[in-house]
Amino acid sequence: MPISVLINGSEGKMGKEIVKSFQHESEFEVVGTTDKKDNLAEAIVQSKTQIVIDFTAASAGFQNASIIINAGAHPVIGTTGFLPDQIEELQKRCARKKLGGIIAPNFSIGALLLMQFAEQAVKYYPAVEIIEMHHNTKEETPSGTAVRTADLIAKARQTEAQPLRKYKEIIPHARGANHQEIAIHSVRLPGLVAHETIIFGGRGESLTLRHDSMHRESFMPGIKLACKKVLELKELAYGLEQFL
Repeated sequence: MPISVLINGSEGKMGKEIVKSFQHESEFEVVGTTDKKDNLAEAIVQSKTQIVIDFTAASAGFQNASIIINAGAHPVIGTTGFLPDQIEELQKRCARKKLGGIIAPNFSIGALLLMQFAEQAVKYYPAVEIIEMHHNTKEETPSGTAVRTADLIAKARQTEAQPLRKYKEIIPHARGANHQEIAIHSVRLPGLVAHETIIFGGRGESLTLRHDSMHRESFMPGIKLACKKVLELKELAYGLEQFL
């Protein structure tokens, strides 16, 4: 039998792409689509869906995830902007229900590989900065992908993190945000989708890693992988990289 999915945020750019992609997959059955005008809890109950895919706005992410978990459906969350304590709370709720799910800052296989390469590079080049670029309608900065990348890089460091040097900023925050003693710079412009550059500096050289999602279809293989994997879990995972 195909895996039943309900797609929340179906009127958004990502939502429309997910609906189009999943409708042509024999392994999945789209049993419902919802957006902000709909009652998500009622739709989950009425559709009897196994999985709810949520790509909405950062301001609605925690509430939507709570509704999905409370209804007993497996959450596959691509909405970003979750705070660490919110993720922890949602993981506790899933653990109590023995309910598998995932929150992933990025579902692109290429972006996940970028993070893995960065974890290797930081062992040799501890000086690093991140530039993330997204469309100008993205609600939060920095992106969840950039924060996740910085967390993984920090964990992979083999030397103690050196505090970022203090500069005289003529304009406040010109050096970007500081997360894990890594500077993160955010760009928001029309025409962009999702892009991340990681720059490592060494003696007389630099190493640049870059990933570009030029179209939202780049996230579809990762979303479909997640939908299959969450049915096997009894907890809420954070990050798709553990499924590769």
